[in-house]
Amino acid sequence: MEYWIDQMWQKRRKLFLKRCREANYFANLAAPPRINRLRGREVYDTRGQLSIEVEVFCIVSNKEKSISSAAVSSLFGSKESSLDWRAQSQERADHVMTAVQWINEPLNNMLKDQNPCDQSEVDHALSNFFMARYLEEKDIRNREEEESHSPNESEAVLPSAPSAQAKDKRTVDKGKKSNTSEKPFPPAEPPEPVLPGSLAIGSVSVAVARTGAQLQGLPLYGYIAALKNGETPTQFYIPVSLVTLLSCGKTSAGKLSLLEEIILIPKAGQRVKQIITMTLELQKEMMRIMNTSTKAGATQATLHDSGAPAVSYERPEQPLDLIAEACINLGLALGTEIHLALNCDAHELMDFSKGKYEVATGVLKSPDELVDMYQTLVSKYPAVVALINPLRREDIVQWEKLSNVIGDSCSLLFDVTYKAKALPHLGVRGHILKHTDEMTVSDLVRITSEHQGSVLLGTTYSEPCSSDSFSDIAVGLGLDYVKLGGLSGAERMTKYNRLISIEEELAQQGILVSKEKHPPPLFNENLQKQSTTAERHLSDKA
Repeated sequence: MEYWIDQMWQKRRKLFLKRCREANYFANLAAPPRINRLRGREVYDTRGQLSIEVEVFCIVSNKEKSISSAAVSSLFGSKESSLDWRAQSQERADHVMTAVQWINEPLNNMLKDQNPCDQSEVDHALSNFFMARYLEEKDIRNREEEESHSPNESEAVLPSAPSAQAKDKRTVDKGKKSNTSEKPFPPAEPPEPVLPGSLAIGSVSVAVARTGAQLQGLPLYGYIAALKNGETPTQFYIPVSLVTLLSCGKTSAGKLSLLEEIILIPKAGQRVKQIITMTLELQKEMMRIMNTSTKAGATQATLHDSGAPAVSYERPEQPLDLIAEACINLGLALGTEIHLALNCDAHELMDFSKGKYEVATGVLKSPDELVDMYQTLVSKYPAVVALINPLRREDIVQWEKLSNVIGDSCSLLFDVTYKAKALPHLGVRGHILKHTDEMTVSDLVRITSEHQGSVLLGTTYSEPCSSDSFSDIAVGLGLDYVKLGGLSGAERMTKYNRLISIEEELAQQGILVSKEKHPPPLFNENLQKQSTTAERHLSDKA
């Protein structure tokens, strides 16, 4: 009897355990997806440099699935580096290796079982991780500096008495007091250090955003828009594409260094394909002029990192004259159909030993003289309606002065990538924002919300990332403008093609709003009225 009772108990126990396993299985089957692991790996970008790619694996319906992958650009390494190419390559390799290690170990463990659709929670964890590493690195640097600056007792030297010659010089200088005292030259702010490995933070953030969008059945731009607005909008518009036409910066062959990029600003309301076609025709005509005429003064053209022709000039008027001539030949109304923006990248031109900007080889301008130069240039070429980074951040007085003299016809734009919380200079109408390194998707949403209506999202000049997520992010954030660079290179054309694809998709769904109904903030009110009047005049003549 006891045997049969024991057998019955064993059967009931097995049945109970089976039903528990089934219940757990179906409970897990119905559970929301969770991040199971991250995988980071080294890849080569479109320029043959080392970069990283992040892959996100989630548990979906009790099975592990690879949902998405992504990468972002890095500002690691300055344009003007004292290191040779081997040292720079090794430095970047260390940066990438650290990023891969972060992804595969600490970040992988930290984000395991996180909800991939909770972007703010994921980004908060990523930012906290980065800040902890940043503070550790800062503490190490501070200790090293203290050790290097602390003198040994044997090396301590008493200050020497001033020489008679120095005394005489001070006496003479004291007697030379004049009414016009020399203005103090503001020193450069220390550059923002790029922490090795920081590339992992932005890449993981975008990869998780792509994962959340895919799991919710949304395009990435719709997912980003919902993050910013609290819900998916019923209408979208495509940011106006700003296309780099020419480069006459420090890396170009000519003497001119001031114009890092000359950027075409198309009339609002045009489709992306129309903008690309028009730009290509304009560039072909400019190349034809340079090849058949010496009037423009160009000697050669190469391809710049921005994807546009880098031309050799001596004066800033020369490339602008070339563009004007090409527009006349093509029947394009410069100043109505298209406008121009000049990316000056002025902080790269400062000669600190002289306290002046080297706008061309051997041509130095003080901050005040550079303001006068901009005023003359904008007066002569009214189609120039925006200056990007025309001065260093530190030249506060000159920013205000420049705004006072050209602010009615030309907007000043300022880079806020690393100084998003800093107070803007007087006269600044727009802001440049680059998605790089440790900047998360939530950071982009926050910054563009704080600078609503006046943000230009730009990539780095040497954009290595070939992912098309950038175009989705620009649309989802509801930006007025997006700068993708010139019309060459897989890394840029991938983004242009994605922008075209989004535009066609929105048009088919009937939720694409024409940009003409949303006047861009890049132009001030006076300029908008002038453009509208000119367009009506042309229509009446036609």
